[in-house]
Amino acid sequence: MFRTFLSWRYLLVRRTNLIGIVGIMVAVGALILILSIMTGFLELSRVAARASSADVTITPFFADGEQQQPQPLPLEPSPLLEVLRKDARVVAASAHLTWFGSLIGDTSISSQIFSQGTDAVVRLVGIDVADEFAATHLEEFLSSTPLRGQKVADPKNPFALPPGMEGGRPRPVIVVGDSLMRTHGLARGDVIKVGTVVFNSKQELESADFECIVGGSFRSRENELDLQRVYVDRTQLARFLAGLRSQEDELPADARTYSEILVKLADYDRDGARICSDLKQRLVSMSVLHPFSNIETWEQQKRVILGAIENERALMAIMLSLVLLVAGFTIFAILSMMVSEKRRDIGILTALGATPRGVMQVFLMIGFWDALIGATLGCLIGTWLALKIDPIERWLSSTFDFQIFNREVYLFDYIPSQVEPLRVATIVLGAFVCALVFAMVPAYRAAKLDPVDALRNE
Repeated sequence: MFRTFLSWRYLLVRRTNLIGIVGIMVAVGALILILSIMTGFLELSRVAARASSADVTITPFFADGEQQQPQPLPLEPSPLLEVLRKDARVVAASAHLTWFGSLIGDTSISSQIFSQGTDAVVRLVGIDVADEFAATHLEEFLSSTPLRGQKVADPKNPFALPPGMEGGRPRPVIVVGDSLMRTHGLARGDVIKVGTVVFNSKQELESADFECIVGGSFRSRENELDLQRVYVDRTQLARFLAGLRSQEDELPADARTYSEILVKLADYDRDGARICSDLKQRLVSMSVLHPFSNIETWEQQKRVILGAIENERALMAIMLSLVLLVAGFTIFAILSMMVSEKRRDIGILTALGATPRGVMQVFLMIGFWDALIGATLGCLIGTWLALKIDPIERWLSSTFDFQIFNREVYLFDYIPSQVEPLRVATIVLGAFVCALVFAMVPAYRAAKLDPVDALRNE
């Protein structure tokens, strides 16, 4: 009983113990907050990567000349899609035709783009709407509320002409990312041009303008994707790349109408690890895919960015753990000074019958109370900040007129945070262990004091 009483007495009377408590609190709170944010970034990156990609992506290799197989591979995706859809592990598959370009033209919108000096490079993605809805989250993206853009008039038919534009000159309708629409000042119904290069009849590159109508925006909550991707009907994009400008002209037989296939699996956790090799072997054997083609899961495609965030989280944990060590050294210094100052008290306790073990426990309990109070406060404050970090950041940015988290630069348009109870418990336990380890040395010194020497020196 005297151990608890004396430890509380020494803790409350000596105000310097607050330094140790505050140090533990700051270290625990910072660890919980930062690691929760990094975990949120990692998990949201995984969710965004999976939402913007299919479970498996097939990138075909189109061989020419001597590299071509004895049986010519199809340049049109139907044979490949037919084989994939017969696989029991595959739920849906969708063909993409991808091309790059930049926003150009003589409209006021284009002038605004170049006057601002912003990046106007876009990625044209030709899709088949029904297949894309089945294989990806595009339908959900089209229904999401944009930040400042305009949704398409009919999310079920995104390439329909915007209201009021029926009867004009036929132009392809495109759907742009919300960040792209906001950054470049686009609006639904704008007529814009995408400048690019195409192959002419002599297989030479020449410049061409893809004139189209903005049908609306989609929002995936991944700024990088929303800033560059432009969806368009796959057939219309294929016709443009083939040099056809009239709706009556038919696509030539040698026109490539797809550049990748997106596949959605029935059970990714079960089949994702081995399906890539299985699919490649099967598709190559059926002469619908070249052996040099690439098949990857979404995790393999995004391994660089996911690995980078995971490494950053580990580095932040190591760096912030140093704050916990500094708090431990503070407890060590405070208790060491306390042992020197309380030599007389220690001598009296020992003379009255206190054992060395009991004396050591008094000072160990001071470290325990420091850890208990500091870790509890740090846990509560860190968890609350982690859960409320996005509204807190918005309030601070609005109050002090200083943008802390630039949503135009970072990958997401809000600060993600995910509190993991097991990780929080590990941090709190680490704080206890650190405090007790650093308190053990001065506590051991106090237990080894000779009561006669302690009283004689006083």
